[in-house]
Amino acid sequence: MFGRMPITKSTGDYWTQIKKLKNVLENTEIVVAGAGAGLSASAGFAYDGERFRKNFSDFEDKYGFHDMYAGAFCQYDTPEEHWAYWSRFITVNRYMDAPKPVYKELLDLIRDKDYFVITTNVDHCFQKAGIDKKRLFYTQGDYGLFQCSEPCCQETFENEKEVREMVERQEDMRIPSELLPVCPHCGRPMTMNLRSDNSFVEDEGWHRAAERYENFLRTRKHMPILFLELGVGYNTPGIIKYPFWQMTAGNPKATYACINAKEAVCPDEIRGQAICIDGDIGTVLKDLG
Repeated sequence: MFGRMPITKSTGDYWTQIKKLKNVLENTEIVVAGAGAGLSASAGFAYDGERFRKNFSDFEDKYGFHDMYAGAFCQYDTPEEHWAYWSRFITVNRYMDAPKPVYKELLDLIRDKDYFVITTNVDHCFQKAGIDKKRLFYTQGDYGLFQCSEPCCQETFENEKEVREMVERQEDMRIPSELLPVCPHCGRPMTMNLRSDNSFVEDEGWHRAAERYENFLRTRKHMPILFLELGVGYNTPGIIKYPFWQMTAGNPKATYACINAKEAVCPDEIRGQAICIDGDIGTVLKDLG
């Protein structure tokens, strides 16, 4: 639908848009925030550059990839190498804090509102910033969870203890074989609880969060509401971006705000209800504060 529609790349100059969004925030009690990878990037969770080289230079030398994302799709020689890479990856992107307090600044902006957050991010940053967990739907999984690779059950397993031991005991880019994670029910290898195909496990917590999100939207459908989109790209636009556009178009009392570096756009159909701010999310949040 939206792929064929005219798109507006800007709704005015930066400070005019900041003023408009401030006014909406001051006068709108209901906020639905949708967060993508750009929010974590603004918080300092870069997958390339010095942060990558500091933690993965040995894997870069052997396998020739130059960022963490590429490393996540690499075919490693052994399961022991696979989990040596992934245990480091999980540690730096899930169990270390983001370098910048962007998530906390976002929550400070909306915590006194009637709010809900939907995110495709899997790095647990919202939880660490102190979000009300009953107001969060993390749709694509969590770096902190394992699942059966089959899967034999719709169950996930917290992995912090296992991951930290893998990091501590690995040598020469390999973990000890006895640390390879296996499903406690069927004995098959574990994998990450990250949505990549139809084997993704939507556990009981996932379904409860989905139900709370759907109920939040349903019970506030025709009210004044701000759909605040932060750092959402086009990898999975059907989860946040397109629904936000559709719900704004269907509610004349709604406002759609998009904050994104170089990708702050909206369809012409909702231009009159939209605020598009091209810039770093952390900087914009400071200017809104």
